[in-house]
Amino acid sequence: MAGLPFDDASAPLYSVGQVAEMLQVQQSFLRRLDEHEVVRPRRSAGGQRRYSREEVHRVRYVVRLVDEGMTLIAIRHILELERRVAELERERDEALRRLADLESRTRADGRRGPAA
Repeated sequence: MAGLPFDDASAPLYSVGQVAEMLQVQQSFLRRLDEHEVVRPRRSAGGQRRYSREEVHRVRYVVRLVDEGMTLIAIRHILELERRVAELERERDEALRRLADLESRTRADGRRGPAA
């Protein structure tokens, strides 16, 4: 059973109508999010928008921000900044792993004594 599309949070499973019903928003709102590049779902072979579970969660987050009075331009900027922060955190984590590896090798080399 593992490996089915519904197991993959990024699989494009839901139509505009389904997402609109799930989140109690207008379909036109979802189309506007796509047009303003706030949430850009993939398209089916027939050109229909298909949302993944990740995108549904992102739309839910956007709805909350809109309800708090934020504009779509501001929300797009926030989402871009959040993506950049996540990217920088991944880079930092990788650098820390590499540093720990180097320190570990340096300690191991030090225990072997000076090279002859």
